Amino acid sequence: MYRSAQDKLVAWKSAKRRKPLILQGARQVGKTWLVQEFGRTHYEKTAYVSFQGNVELKRVYDGSLSPERLLEALSIESGTTITPDNTLIVLDEIQECPRALMSLKGFQEQAAQYDIIAAGSLLGVALHQGVSFPVGKVTHLDLYPLTFTEFLIATGNEQLVSLMERRDFSLTSAYRDRLIELLKKYCFIGGMPEAVMAFIETGDFGAVRSVQSDLLYDYDHDFSKYASGELAERIRLVWEALPSQLAKENKKFVYNAIRPSARAREFELAIRWLEDSGLALRVPRVSKPGIPLSAYQDLGAFKLFALDVGLLAAKSGLGERALLQGDALFEEFKGSLTEQFVCQQLVATGLRPFYWSAERSSGEVDFIFESSGKPIPVEVKAGENVRSKSLGSFLDKYQLSTALRLSLSDFRQQERLTNLPLYAIGILPEFE
Repeated sequence: MYRSAQDKLVAWKSAKRRKPLILQGARQVGKTWLVQEFGRTHYEKTAYVSFQGNVELKRVYDGSLSPERLLEALSIESGTTITPDNTLIVLDEIQECPRALMSLKGFQEQAAQYDIIAAGSLLGVALHQGVSFPVGKVTHLDLYPLTFTEFLIATGNEQLVSLMERRDFSLTSAYRDRLIELLKKYCFIGGMPEAVMAFIETGDFGAVRSVQSDLLYDYDHDFSKYASGELAERIRLVWEALPSQLAKENKKFVYNAIRPSARAREFELAIRWLEDSGLALRVPRVSKPGIPLSAYQDLGAFKLFALDVGLLAAKSGLGERALLQGDALFEEFKGSLTEQFVCQQLVATGLRPFYWSAERSSGEVDFIFESSGKPIPVEVKAGENVRSKSLGSFLDKYQLSTALRLSLSDFRQQERLTNLPLYAIGILPEFE
């Protein structure tokens, strides 16, 4: 299964001033498979260890953290003779052993010739619980569910990806019906690797939903396992409220929609927990499209999306029948699936999304991101009807010359506005 993160790992391996790498992401997004596959294809040997339930290995880290001592223990634990340059050392579930995280500093300073990747599912949560972090001594890489481009490649549609990457929109439009069908399937299946593999192996959407239900159950179990009783319950309330929050016309997160009289101070920690675990994506509001966008964010207003469109569909109880109802799938829950799709594609490709809304009117721009020092407003349309006054008014108000509309319509270049088909979102980061 192709993951674009493999290319980033290759670049890391080739870097002259290579540091230990921390691969972070939600549970079951494919971290373990990715590092093992990278070791298999780019090294002679892989010394893999996991801290999950490994008492002996954790005990090793209770002692000296000298690289020489740890290398001997890791060789014993992995059954692999570790040598520089041709061995990849993988420390999986590193959040289970805070001192292992601390040890990366020693490797960077005293044993930089060894290639080390540490992977963690709840590392963000661990760090906010006081775990010491080797600041400046490691490189970071975040892993997300498969993007739509990766899904197309996994399902044998590499040629369609090539067409879009070549910007051959006239030929791409000839396959728009096929691409829209694939996009509908992706909105149901999502990008969690196990769900994608279930579809590839069986073609059965029921099997896909079974995988998603298991994943949702495991996440729910994590709330109680890794958070205190009261916090766990608040995390669960926010998590369960996501579909209804996104189904609103105004998708700004509203605390009292979780339960009557709820306040920000009660649930902010729960939302942060979901963010740190990789299960939720926060999109802040900006008061104006200034650069940098982060300087204009309104800390009290944000949208909250799930990590994966397929899991959101499963949480919402969306059945297979929706796949047969024309393009209605994209309009479910007031277009929330489509916005979810766009949000996670932006985040996974390295773009940080914000949104804008007017103070005293209903005007809103769905997403804004920075590109080449400019703010790029993005309007998301669930269907082919692309008429809208909000985006034009926004461009006039702030004298902007570039905007994007993502819809089911074909590619079209206008004076200030580019309509990019939703299925071509994979080329957005390099789009001019």
